[in-house]
Amino acid sequence: MLFFFRFFSIAIFNLHSLPERKGAAVTAAIGIAGVVGVLVGVLAIADGFRRAMTVSGSPDVAVVLRAGSDTEMTSGFDRESTRAISDAPGIARGPGGALASAELFVIINLPKRSTGTDANVPLRGVEQGAFEVRGNIKIVEGRKFETGRNEIIVGAGAARAFAGLDVGKQIKVGRNEWEIVGVFTAGGGIAESEIWADTAVLQPAYHRENSVQSVYARLTSESAFQPFKDALTTDPKLNVKVIRQSDFYADQSTVVSKFITTIGVFIASLMAIGALFGALNTMYSAVSARTREIATLRALGFGAGPVIFSVLVESVLLSIVGGALGGGASYLLFNGYRASTINWQTFSQVTFAFEVTPVLLVKALGFAIAIGLFGGLFPAIRAARLPIASGLREA
Repeated sequence: MLFFFRFFSIAIFNLHSLPERKGAAVTAAIGIAGVVGVLVGVLAIADGFRRAMTVSGSPDVAVVLRAGSDTEMTSGFDRESTRAISDAPGIARGPGGALASAELFVIINLPKRSTGTDANVPLRGVEQGAFEVRGNIKIVEGRKFETGRNEIIVGAGAARAFAGLDVGKQIKVGRNEWEIVGVFTAGGGIAESEIWADTAVLQPAYHRENSVQSVYARLTSESAFQPFKDALTTDPKLNVKVIRQSDFYADQSTVVSKFITTIGVFIASLMAIGALFGALNTMYSAVSARTREIATLRALGFGAGPVIFSVLVESVLLSIVGGALGGGASYLLFNGYRASTINWQTFSQVTFAFEVTPVLLVKALGFAIAIGLFGGLFPAIRAARLPIASGLREA
């Protein structure tokens, strides 16, 4: 008990003198807050992008591509193949037949609302079954497009990011003029970055009368995936790749998320070096200012351990304050902030919201504490090694 009393009593005594060094302490805390703020802000981009991709995926929805294709843009099927896929066992069925959608994926250029510069936007031709296959599509303005007509509906993210995508307006795509009749949401998923039209109408606009690039199918259950996959991959008339929708979108998010995370950690690490030197300077100054106090405590019987502990406690507490300030500011500034970036798999824009999660904040706080520990370690060792006699002679 005496052992712990010595540790904590000297730490509390040390903290009582902190207001005398408030200038250096505030500087160190602000430096750490800046590091944490940048780290959380950049990683919130990666988490938001990853969520936009993965929230769309459902394990009981399968995506069928041509064998060897990594994206829909490199895939392709004729009408006979899509019919064979729709007849496969394991597909759920509704009043209109199999819950499957043969889809065409093309890229168009539209100006951004913020800058006016053109960017790639996904235009997806879907069948009516696509709404039941996805399951999370909700019309929030206007109505669905009608089969056989030059009508499109726009994802809420695309409507926010790109000019001219308001209900009632028309845009020229391919050889046709298309009327915007609705805006939809998809639970924050990637579909909100897309524009949807009727596959049968979109095909001739791009000279693809009998071809699509993918088939999305809702299965009767998650367990039906393997029989469905086996039935298609063993069919000699088909040459297909079958993947769960959740895995398909997770794969697409990996490259961008890793890149953003790597850049964020690199930038934060460079800033952390500066914050670390700031913490070192602050704690060395604290030790220098308290040389006589530390020597007195040593003379009273406090060993090196409590002295080291007291200096580290001060350094860590400053880092926690800085980390909390940086994390809180990042949450207020970035959480829910809407942005867009390019999906390197399709080279089209994906709109998403920054996501500052509790897990991210905890990791950032741990990063701040690590800075505090390293920043206080060497000054703490120096304090413990101060000669008692010379320390007592300090003015």
